Amino acid sequence: MSAAGWEAVIGLECHVQLRTRTKMFCGCPAAFGERPNTNVCPVCLGLPGALPRANAAAVAAALRLGLALGSDVRAESVFARKHYFYPDMPKNYQISQYDRPLCAGGALPLGEGGSAHAVALTRIHLEEDAGKSFHPERHGDRRLSRVDFNRAGVPLLELVTEPVLRGPEPCAAFLTALRRLVRWLGISDGDMEKGQLRCDANVSVRRPGARSLGTKTELKNLNSIKGVEKGVRAEIARQCALLEAGGRVEQATLLYDAERDRLAVMRTKEQAHDYRYFPDPDLPVLRVGAAEREAARAALPELPWAREARFRGALGLPAYDAAVLTESRELADYLERAAPAGQAKLASNWLMTEVLRVLRERDWDVDAWAARVPPERFADFLARVAARELPGPVAKQVFAWLADEPGTVAELLERHDVRVAADDATLRPLVRAVLDEHAAAAAQVISGEEKPFGFLVGQAMKLAGGRAVPEVLRRLLREELAARSPRP
Repeated sequence: MSAAGWEAVIGLECHVQLRTRTKMFCGCPAAFGERPNTNVCPVCLGLPGALPRANAAAVAAALRLGLALGSDVRAESVFARKHYFYPDMPKNYQISQYDRPLCAGGALPLGEGGSAHAVALTRIHLEEDAGKSFHPERHGDRRLSRVDFNRAGVPLLELVTEPVLRGPEPCAAFLTALRRLVRWLGISDGDMEKGQLRCDANVSVRRPGARSLGTKTELKNLNSIKGVEKGVRAEIARQCALLEAGGRVEQATLLYDAERDRLAVMRTKEQAHDYRYFPDPDLPVLRVGAAEREAARAALPELPWAREARFRGALGLPAYDAAVLTESRELADYLERAAPAGQAKLASNWLMTEVLRVLRERDWDVDAWAARVPPERFADFLARVAARELPGPVAKQVFAWLADEPGTVAELLERHDVRVAADDATLRPLVRAVLDEHAAAAAQVISGEEKPFGFLVGQAMKLAGGRAVPEVLRRLLREELAARSPRP
């Protein structure tokens, strides 16, 4: 995406807050939403004499993500001090990784089944989060900025892409795929509203075909996928307009106000040497042995793009169904356990329409649904639908009972005194009554017109109160119409 005569070049820096019990370098809880400044200690507050110690669970999560993305996981990596002053950085430096990160290279697949293309990565490294500043609001509810250090020291993975993205839409697709992956691997909840996934975008523009990059700017702390898309679009437009007017782009850090669709310069962009990186003297070299790497690789689940491709191939699901059903690992697992043999599409239809609707309406996740409707119970329901034992209206009613009542499908039908009519003796008189009442439509079908036949089926289902098996009604209607047809 660019203005006429310009090409955008974008790289993303994504910060993933890890789902660990404690912080990166101390034993304080890494919980969200606690009372301000309660989950703190001398280490994460940077008090003199406090010594950090790396969180093994965070290292394992980084290893898991790096292997999933095909990165080169280094046997030795180093924690460094990144120096800068900001009110929510109590130590005045951040423990991060610089020239010797844990993971180098790799790529995140995008598109159907991950087959469309992959976004190349520069690095993945471990670091600690900063605290959170609360500034005065427009409505005057506070006069001073406040700082909560509960988030200071929470484990982060920073994932840096190569400058290979060319517009706001690919940026949104990348973040969506990354959020799916970190949730799939169980290393983060990836909730941007809670700051568990944050993104900075480095944006520049150049003439199409140019090999050198233009001057870049950095959009900081974009806190939603839509915000990233809108912010990148606004910055591309700003740079193109500036260059077209004969101006030049200055390297700077920008803030984007999504509500007002407005950019503001925050500060002149720092260079790496401005941070005065040096190895943290209190932390040893981080070593990950070959056996540890191979054990982590063996423990990886089937990855989402591979599962999506298998759903399309082995199960025969359409691309759209496969993409929706692999949005979460829990949903994909549920499908595979609940689908009767050869009925993946039937299971997909019910999951995508009815089950996901219930989850939205009740604010449930898949686990909450599965606790009430285990996959084996849902498989029994789907098998009866596939066998034509449950007519459409009855199937919808039984589905509604599944989430709120115990028991098998047969027990639910018995409890609610629902009888499904499927035998000829019950339905033939009903069919004859419909044909008698709608003799004109019957005559049209007998004369060779097929359109009124659907009307007759609908009338028969209506007379049966929606409890008749449609296939039986159709067969009986054909038989009775044939019997009423003039013989040659």
